[in-house]
Amino acid sequence: MSSTPNAESVFGKSIADHLEVVRQVEAQQSVLEVIARAMTAVLRSGRKILWCGNGGSAADSQHLAAELVGRFRRERRSLASIALTTDTSILTAVANDYGYEAVFSRQVEGLGNLGDLLVGISTSGKSHNVIAALEVARARGLITVGFTGEGGGGVAHHADHLLAIASRDAARIQEAHILAGHMLCDWIELDFLIDESTIQASCAPREVLR
Repeated sequence: MSSTPNAESVFGKSIADHLEVVRQVEAQQSVLEVIARAMTAVLRSGRKILWCGNGGSAADSQHLAAELVGRFRRERRSLASIALTTDTSILTAVANDYGYEAVFSRQVEGLGNLGDLLVGISTSGKSHNVIAALEVARARGLITVGFTGEGGGGVAHHADHLLAIASRDAARIQEAHILAGHMLCDWIELDFLIDESTIQASCAPREVLR
């Protein structure tokens, strides 16, 4: 017989586990900085960031792509970012014709270019379609980033940069991933605002001297 849920066993444990994965993200700030600088360089060079994942990681992919194309906290120009999880016609056609393992790699083949960056998100690190996408991305000269859980799984073997959260709890890993994603968006946005504020200042109307 299952025990009756109570605040400590559900809420208390979840909060404690969440704080633990937050501390893990804190300990990997150097990894996040490398990823942030790589993303910023890609966007500054006129390239784009692609995202892919399944389930909750699919939601994170489109969430973070939206933060860049739209905005995160501040007004600035739109940045090139695409979630490979959102086009149902592509997803279902590729799954039907090639198999579900190809739903992301086929898009990387068609949309990814030399110098772009792909983020593959998988809490287990074992998602075959994410691994396949990273493989194709590397072959095409994209920078590859992996967001995973404990150990990194197969994703770790195909990622130039890896954020691995030492947990096997998918919910906690996803919470760490979205925290990391938000911080990356914050970094990128602040970096682009430096230039934009300089441009705006140089273009501001000047007092006419008579």
